Amino acid sequence: MNPLIGIGLRSPHYDDIRQQRPALGWLEVHSENYFERHSLGFEVLAELAGHYPISLHGVGMSLGSADPLDLAHLRQLTALVDTIRPVRVSEHLSWGSIGGRYFNDLLPVPYTQAALAQMSDKIDRVQQTLGRQLLIENPSSYLQLPGEMSEWAFLAELAQRSGCGILLDLNNLHVSAFNHGFDCADYLSAIDLGRVGEIHLAGYTDQALPEGHLYIDTHSAPVAEPVWELYRQICGQRAIPTLIEWDLEIPPLPVLLGEAQVASEILSAAQASHCLAGREAQHV
Repeated sequence: MNPLIGIGLRSPHYDDIRQQRPALGWLEVHSENYFERHSLGFEVLAELAGHYPISLHGVGMSLGSADPLDLAHLRQLTALVDTIRPVRVSEHLSWGSIGGRYFNDLLPVPYTQAALAQMSDKIDRVQQTLGRQLLIENPSSYLQLPGEMSEWAFLAELAQRSGCGILLDLNNLHVSAFNHGFDCADYLSAIDLGRVGEIHLAGYTDQALPEGHLYIDTHSAPVAEPVWELYRQICGQRAIPTLIEWDLEIPPLPVLLGEAQVASEILSAAQASHCLAGREAQHV
């Protein structure tokens, strides 16, 4: 397995991964699931952190909310980071709480200058507290709020202002592009791949509705071919740590490892091609 390829650590696979120690480059977990120190999850994570690099992927900081930064949440994340020493820490370009009310969804941000300034300030404070860069993931979305710029322009400017990195979720990109009718190529052309610290690959659901089809980011299926194609394009430009996500209808571990192997082969082939091209250039 290419050392840049990882999978999401989910509870149905705890025992298999502890016992088998598959040849993976790294593991990723949802940060909030491991805030409780006296839990099986934290015990497993602490053990596996001795064998695999760990990436912490948050879903609850609500950085896009108009509310102030949740300092209690930040303290818990800081404690987890200090204990696990992850290779990466990430969050979402979204919000999920307002006025003390919390939602189960990652909700879309209005792409305005005011939202950009507020989110940049929050990210800056998080990064100063953690003493490290935060990666921000592009969302999957099903509606768009009135704004002043495109999502890709907002994300690019957010990274520029705050110094954050980008977690580029190619499944989210494909889902949102279909739902809103934009071109993935326009999005990717605006993103500096040098700022991308991690890639996510996952599966989606095609929901047939009376009004037409809607793609839903369910993380419950194999990676779709259009998403693999986007990944091939990225790998042709730069090698980036890549995660296979699978959160619903979680299959046996060998299925997940099979998806990781496909990603590994795509990335390794691109790296080999780059090496060959470099050697040929030296002899010109």
